[in-house]
Amino acid sequence: MYKTILVPLDGSRRAETILNHVEELARSTRGKLILLTALAHKARAGGEGIPSHLDEGELEQRMQKAQSYLSGLSEELRGRDIQAQARIVYGPAVEAITKVAEEEGADLIALASHGRTGLERVFYGSIAAGILQTVDRPLLLIRSRGIKVDSTIRWGQDMI
Repeated sequence: MYKTILVPLDGSRRAETILNHVEELARSTRGKLILLTALAHKARAGGEGIPSHLDEGELEQRMQKAQSYLSGLSEELRGRDIQAQARIVYGPAVEAITKVAEEEGADLIALASHGRTGLERVFYGSIAAGILQTVDRPLLLIRSRGIKVDSTIRWGQDMI
């Protein structure tokens, strides 16, 4: 049923709570997981979607950290006999997730919501709400707010 599952991750352990759910899905359907990180930026994009406020060194450092993070997760999953690959894109999270879902032909988008409500949601926005409004495919959304995990960012705060 779900042969290609897109899993957006922001580098936090809280976001990784979705992995237990998608591992079982991928195993049962013999599907693959595409782990996605969207490197967000505040400045207008320069050529080829690269954030214009970053110099080459900063850009390379962010890319290396993201690649290391996603490669490590992909290797762990493959060690458990689950097909996994990594994708890194630049841009706003909702747009990046929607675009990669289309490009990869994802049958399902699966993510953990941080469970923000009220003013916190208004101030920070909601990636989950944005995805709900834009995608044309099934969405598996778990609320990780009540889940006891270390919610620290594992490698940087500039992702989705």
